[in-house]
Amino acid sequence: MEAALKTFFSSPRFAVAGASSDPTKYGHKIFAWYLQHSLPVTAINPRASTVTVLKKDHSTVSGPSSLPDPPSFSLSVITPPKVTRELLKEAKEAGIPAVWLQPGSFDEEGLEYARKEFKAAIAGDGGEGGEGWCVLVDGEDAMALAGRKWSKL
Repeated sequence: MEAALKTFFSSPRFAVAGASSDPTKYGHKIFAWYLQHSLPVTAINPRASTVTVLKKDHSTVSGPSSLPDPPSFSLSVITPPKVTRELLKEAKEAGIPAVWLQPGSFDEEGLEYARKEFKAAIAGDGGEGGEGWCVLVDGEDAMALAGRKWSKL
């Protein structure tokens, strides 16, 4: 998993699929985490043209293939398993090299696909939290592992 974490945080840019304006949703919390760590992040939400996070509106794109230069992104996924499976196929076709599937965002089929098709797939058992690998819990340690510097807002 160490190699996957390094690969994920070596990307120059990040995207959050499932980004939301609703502060009770994990898509909101994870998008905010990237912003709070001064990381270049793009929101993916096919149903909204913007999301409001940390009192600011952020433009969204409709899917991984709509990102500018998708191979330069790592993708955090916070969508229901059925949506995740289709999202992963689009991300693979777009050339995204690394994905982080948040707890609850995948089923066995999605997890197997991610592990087989991406250079790096972070998901499943492990990490410091009881639910499995989570950016909110494991992100800072993973960034340090990758030698990525950040300044928390």
